[in-house]
Amino acid sequence: MSSALQPEAEEIWTWLAEVPDPEIPVVSVTELGIVREVRYEGDTLVVAVTPTYSGCPATAVIDLMIEEKLREKGVEDLRLERRLSPPWTTDWVTANAREKLRAFGIAPPVDGTASDGMSAKAARLSGQNALTVACPRCGSANTERISQFGSTPCKAAWRCRDCLEPFDYFKCI
Repeated sequence: MSSALQPEAEEIWTWLAEVPDPEIPVVSVTELGIVREVRYEGDTLVVAVTPTYSGCPATAVIDLMIEEKLREKGVEDLRLERRLSPPWTTDWVTANAREKLRAFGIAPPVDGTASDGMSAKAARLSGQNALTVACPRCGSANTERISQFGSTPCKAAWRCRDCLEPFDYFKCI
């Protein structure tokens, strides 16, 4: 694609918003905040992607899906850049994505807890829950963590004591 025909950044962001997260397909990679930047270096489109964490098994799939989407739209000269600093945080998850997670049955990250590592660590050591996580099905705050490990590494398993349904909670990082 010649520089005269380069799509504008706004259009590229719109295309990337169509790329679903492979583990949680109701949210896009832009809504999760893992696409950090779109820019041109000469004729090369550079897309900076920050993985949710360094061991995320979906990172390679996400890169492939981004590349496929952009090639489908006619982008030929493309480079994906892995950006590790600053590290991804659940604070980057958009409000729209949080609502989509809830509607899908996953409790979204609790606002303001992403950087509260000390209190969460102290709670883990004492065996208590440091968070009040509302059930995504009935809205009750009468919930408990069953396991720090859920259906994927970025989620924990919780249960609602009122409706008795288990659910995943998107862990704060």
